[in-house]
Amino acid sequence: MPHEFYDTHRETLERSLAAVRDRGYWSPYPETPKAYGEDAPAAGERAFQGYLGTRFPLDQPGTDDWIATERSPYGIELGVEYPHQDLGRAMTSALDAMPAWTAAGPDTRAGVCLEILHRLNARTFELAHAAMHTTGQAFMMAFQAAGTHAQDRGLEAVAYAYAEMTRLPAEALWEKRQGKRPPLRLRKRFHVVPRGLALLVACNTFPTWNGYPGLFASLVTGNAVLVKPHPRAVLPLAVTVAVARDVLAEAGIAPDLVTLVPEREGEALATTLATNPAVRVVDFTGSTAYGTFLEERARQAQVYAEKAGVNTIVVESTDDFAGMCRNIAFTLSLYSGQMCTTPQNVVVPRDGVDTDEGHKSPDEVASGIAGAVDELLGDDARAVEVLGAIVNDGVLDRLERAPGIGRTVLASRVVKHPKFPDAVVRTPHIALVEPGDPALTRECFGPVTFVTTADDADAAVSMLATTGDERGAITASVYSTEEDVLDDAVDAAIAGGVHLSCNLTGGVYMNQTAAFSDFHATGANPAANASLVDGAFVAGRFRVVEVRRHAEDGNA
Repeated sequence: MPHEFYDTHRETLERSLAAVRDRGYWSPYPETPKAYGEDAPAAGERAFQGYLGTRFPLDQPGTDDWIATERSPYGIELGVEYPHQDLGRAMTSALDAMPAWTAAGPDTRAGVCLEILHRLNARTFELAHAAMHTTGQAFMMAFQAAGTHAQDRGLEAVAYAYAEMTRLPAEALWEKRQGKRPPLRLRKRFHVVPRGLALLVACNTFPTWNGYPGLFASLVTGNAVLVKPHPRAVLPLAVTVAVARDVLAEAGIAPDLVTLVPEREGEALATTLATNPAVRVVDFTGSTAYGTFLEERARQAQVYAEKAGVNTIVVESTDDFAGMCRNIAFTLSLYSGQMCTTPQNVVVPRDGVDTDEGHKSPDEVASGIAGAVDELLGDDARAVEVLGAIVNDGVLDRLERAPGIGRTVLASRVVKHPKFPDAVVRTPHIALVEPGDPALTRECFGPVTFVTTADDADAAVSMLATTGDERGAITASVYSTEEDVLDDAVDAAIAGGVHLSCNLTGGVYMNQTAAFSDFHATGANPAANASLVDGAFVAGRFRVVEVRRHAEDGNA
């Protein structure tokens, strides 16, 4: 069965390996709902509804209790209970499953992982409802970000890891001639050995999109994985773990290689697990403070941490002012700004900017962006499909305190959801802020944007570079019709290790990335110590052990 999985998905793997080299568009998972057949939407919703108020069907050997911790940002009752784990039993079972998985080899492991992703793709509607009602994403965004795009990211990780594992031959004959004496001949075998037990500490906002790269990179390289979901977003990863365990069992591999370890509120399970000597790999997405804590305290493990940053847009000039404003407006509004790639600061030269609509002052730039937000979100029924819902009280608290910073250009307003009357939906807040205000150097996660000024274009680009270097940034953007300004921004982005988008006015936005082509984070500034996905993200999850024997003794 494992070899059948590899044969079944060999073409997908080969296409993925080509895509990470070519960096063009590639995805085997359709992002359009119609591609899944007319029965799929209803089946996915029924599956989601079937979980509500019940115990999630997951049989794990370490279960010692059942817990329910989720609350839908849309106001509906979830009441799904998950199997709380006795950590000793869960970890022992996971470690016991690893030797056979290691011995299975890269081909078998890749085939199993691709089968898991294939089955997850078939359940994309189910995953979309699960993500929508735990993260607050609007349904279509959840379908893509928590479904197909997350699957892309998981597949991308498998491809990178497979390439790294198979870079060396499994076996080599080494021969060194010695003149008239018989040559020295050794048979050498190279064994890919996993680091050990891996821990995925998932976030509330993108549990699958941010979680799948680490999950599949660890699994395909031979590690067992403990999946620790955020207490408010368990269901998408519970479905994922259930599918993974089913496929592993069918492949004749112990399903305890992948274990869900949900926590009670305040249990601090991530700290307990991450600092356990048996845990050798940690993947984390979340706050800077906790990510730094893991880097400093989980020293026995390889820690991959995506933390927080302050993303910046520089507006120096534009030949499409309306298109720029529309593009920025959508970027600020998508999922209510609850994305690590959402821009927070917009920097404009104090003397204003030249545009196709004439010269614009900083106030007029801010007003143009605010007007585009109003136009985009003017109809509540349309607005909720862009905004989604506020994920937690922390975001709401920051939004409510934002009017105390600078001068308000666009005040946030309450939006009534036509289908979910108890949903917490808010539009973005935009303010003009004086240069040097401390708010510009602190992440204000959520739908809050600050427009500020700089002395000139050089100073604006310098602010982009300095903010990214000191506070970290996942992405940045620049608008200019001057090539020298664009060149300076590119130099600043390269020096600061920040991905840069230039003059986006159409259907591509600075807070969206495409697997196999775009990298997410760089690992080169304080916002993250790793990139999704590159070779460094996967290579540290395994080691190569060499065994040598005289050639006449047979294979090692």
